[in-house]
Amino acid sequence: MTLTSVPGVEVGHWTDLRALTGCTVMVFPEPNVAAAEVRGAAPGTRETSLFDQGMRIENIQALVFSGGSAFGLAAADGVVRELEADGRGHVTRMGRVPIVPAAILFDLGLGAGDRRPGPEEGAAAYRAAHTGPVEMGNVGAGTGATVAKWRGFGTMVKGGVGSAGTKLGDATVAALVVVNAVGDVFTLAGEPLTGGDPVPSPYSAIDPLHDHENTTLVAVATDLALTRAELHRVAVRAQDAVAACIRPSHTRYDGDAAFAVSCGSVAGSADAAGEAAFNVVGEAIEAGLRAAAPTHGIPAVEDKA
Repeated sequence: MTLTSVPGVEVGHWTDLRALTGCTVMVFPEPNVAAAEVRGAAPGTRETSLFDQGMRIENIQALVFSGGSAFGLAAADGVVRELEADGRGHVTRMGRVPIVPAAILFDLGLGAGDRRPGPEEGAAAYRAAHTGPVEMGNVGAGTGATVAKWRGFGTMVKGGVGSAGTKLGDATVAALVVVNAVGDVFTLAGEPLTGGDPVPSPYSAIDPLHDHENTTLVAVATDLALTRAELHRVAVRAQDAVAACIRPSHTRYDGDAAFAVSCGSVAGSADAAGEAAFNVVGEAIEAGLRAAAPTHGIPAVEDKA
């Protein structure tokens, strides 16, 4: 199962394998409710203020994850344009205004750093969105993703897009993750995927060559009917999975952000949804590492096994 196992959710990628960058667009059925939790100290985001408690607009049309650092936030502009053309967006007396939050990761150190996802690339990812299984590995926002950089260039491993899902009674809980972390990666069971100490030494220093080239992005979707407050706790548990699987995580050098979207009417437990989110995020992190392929001299997890 992947994020698109949630009824009505679509995912599309735009990928540039030469420049090693890309973007990923997730399109959600409506009505829905969305929430977010940002724990990394170096985030790059758009529209995340809408997720604060008490904000009037709770419904989003799409979510964009992009490479290209802050430049990549422009990919959302193309998605907004396409959604408007499709007649989707928040209703105002002047027409529909699409609500498209976005978050970026830093991948400018690989490939061609002057090639970044922009409006046309975001629009292409939106047009490519479908309800089939999510493509994983070196695609979309994960094209230039890398992990295990805190110990130096020689330990770097290719990251990428991962996705997983599970059934929770009659409901589905699923996640899409872009793994681009300064830390080492482990499975939920504690199996090391990239080497490194499961308990990083408090005296270890992060390699300054890679102190800004990070950020893990998470999207959780479900057809459970949840409130924004309940979804925020789901996003918190998603971030807990990041901390369990990526060590160290949520550092000064990561912009780790988790989004949660409820786009269904199935009755169920918000607490159970949070625990399901923890599991599928951890599984998606592992899937992204295992699906990644070596590139530009950076090995993949499967090559190190």
